[in-house]
Amino acid sequence: MNEAFELLGFGEGGWGPALMKGAWITMQISIGGFAVGLLVGLITALAKLNAPKPIKRVANAYTTVCRAVPELLLIILLFYGGSSLINALSGMLGFGDVDVAGMPVAIVVLGLVQGAYSSEIFRGAIKAVNIGQIEASYAYGMSRAQTFWRVTLPMMAPNALAGLSNLWVYIIKDSALISVVGTNELLYTAKQAGGSTREYLIFFGAAAAIYYIITLISSYGLKLLENHLRRWQPKH
Repeated sequence: MNEAFELLGFGEGGWGPALMKGAWITMQISIGGFAVGLLVGLITALAKLNAPKPIKRVANAYTTVCRAVPELLLIILLFYGGSSLINALSGMLGFGDVDVAGMPVAIVVLGLVQGAYSSEIFRGAIKAVNIGQIEASYAYGMSRAQTFWRVTLPMMAPNALAGLSNLWVYIIKDSALISVVGTNELLYTAKQAGGSTREYLIFFGAAAAIYYIITLISSYGLKLLENHLRRWQPKH
């Protein structure tokens, strides 16, 4: 037990600072990927509902592929494919190879994967908005953009948040998949520490505990936010 505390501690030879840094990188990747996923998901949902047929087909194909292909495989394909594409474009413009930073690519990759799932949540939440409220806003003289921001979005947000809360939990766990492409997040750090000390159980157990704490705290915060957004709705 004392050995475990020493290995996980913040003193000399302890891996505590490295694990905390890995946890912070995990949070940065998760928050960034979640934000990208929300933006991509909202755009995709609006495309499915209101865009011309060719754009709808592209949006449907995007969500189908992301939901059908295993996430680990998607991350590998998007990470290395995206890096190759960036270097190819750089070569066409007369520049040399670009050293693509792991974290920005990880955020974009996770965001694209999450966007496929969040698009369905947004689409269902938008369709659940009472059509009479939207027609009333048009009758009042609002444009489509004003109607979306002032009527549709506030009414759909509480219905979408429950599903998005689940996606937040998933993206925290999916951030561990980024370790396969060498990003130094929590799981990758735990693996390094285990390989260095041959105490894999201690460090993987510590990583699991940190993931649990992050999920517990963030889930509680999202629940408070959902209650706040639903404060105007009648209680059943």
